[in-house]
Amino acid sequence: MDLSALTAVSSVDGRYGSKTEALRSICSEYGLIYYRTLVEVRWFEALAACEDFPQLPALDAASTDWLQGLLDGFGEPEAQRVKAIEAVTNHDVKAVEYFLKERFADQPALAAGAEFLHFACTSEDINNLAYALMVREARDQVLMPAMQLLDTLLSALVKEHAALPMLSRTHGQTASPTTLGKEIANVLARLRRQQQQLQAQTMLGKINGAVGNFNSHVSACPHMDWPAFSRDFVESLGLDWNAYTTQIEPHDWMAEFFHTLCRYQTILIDLCRDCWSYISIGYFKQKTVAGEVGSSTMPHKVNPIDFENAEGNLGVANALLGHLAEKLPVSRWQRDLTDSTVLRTIGTGLGHSMIALASLQKGLGKLEADPARLAEDLDQAWEVLAEPIQTVMRLHGLENPYEQLKALTRGKAITMSTLREFIAALDIPEQARADLMALTPGGYTGLAERLAHNLPSP
Repeated sequence: MDLSALTAVSSVDGRYGSKTEALRSICSEYGLIYYRTLVEVRWFEALAACEDFPQLPALDAASTDWLQGLLDGFGEPEAQRVKAIEAVTNHDVKAVEYFLKERFADQPALAAGAEFLHFACTSEDINNLAYALMVREARDQVLMPAMQLLDTLLSALVKEHAALPMLSRTHGQTASPTTLGKEIANVLARLRRQQQQLQAQTMLGKINGAVGNFNSHVSACPHMDWPAFSRDFVESLGLDWNAYTTQIEPHDWMAEFFHTLCRYQTILIDLCRDCWSYISIGYFKQKTVAGEVGSSTMPHKVNPIDFENAEGNLGVANALLGHLAEKLPVSRWQRDLTDSTVLRTIGTGLGHSMIALASLQKGLGKLEADPARLAEDLDQAWEVLAEPIQTVMRLHGLENPYEQLKALTRGKAITMSTLREFIAALDIPEQARADLMALTPGGYTGLAERLAHNLPSP
């Protein structure tokens, strides 16, 4: 079978390919080859620009423009050529070097210095920088925009429902009322904290040779300050320099990034389950879409499939990204290859993240609160006012207020009349009595509305 969305083994490229398309040019084999090519070219340019490295003359403007054009025009045919070379060399990074030497052959000014491609580099000098650039691009150009769209949808729900009373359900039981907007604000505040950490994550890189000691560099050019040159090069790519590595950059920053993303997605799992549950008890309705079928046998059903799809894919994403975070910092002695194959699943993990974000966005867009249903539950939960009553009793020095309200309300059906008869008999100031008499479950939401409106901007 030919590879297509229909025959792809992974749902990331198959069934859900439209939701992960933005990652294809970044996290694919093509993307990895492109970033490797970028690093090789930039290293060659850096050596040519270094006054302490006269062996490679400075590039003229035409050569610089040609190199930039090669990168700007890099596409699938170029990546296919690299793969064809790899089929012979059986080495993916060396294939990039040979590809560039092929291209240099028609450029006399560059061909003369072609042996300085990959100079003093181990494969991991190229790979660690390529993967760092890949993850940064995926974060900034794909993940963050999707997270911001989700933030916008949740922010709109917070504002719309900031004042809409809702019965809380601690331990699944009736509890002090809140507002729907405040509950969504709670989630949004958590998400923003993790999102800020993702955005602030430093991404480290190294280019220091076979075991991190600049062995071959110093042997060839002992007069150069290789650590300083290495640092300048890594930082020129917009990355942070790691001075202490073995053959590989140890991937600790990746573990930090993936763990933070897992925490963000765990919060989303919490949101998915709460939305699913609120739909189940009727607090939310779902807008119907013409032509959609909820059940193959029950025509009436409008299932919360978007939240279920999101939850499932978030779980898969966290499993993959969690493994990356736990495995990548572990390497036997100065190097083993277990990280190499695992790194190739970054796109798969982020792909499931994108599928989940898209499904969650779709689900949130279908939600419609049902104020009547919310009010119905509040009107049947007068027992929640036992809390403010016993608190006011404490304030005015009455004995055993908690115990009195416990005896009155615990496990019993309580009505407005029951509570008002109790309040009427209390030895408290008349204003305090009037305030308690005026309380209703729907009006007992504390500062929920204000807190929802005051949620700080991201």
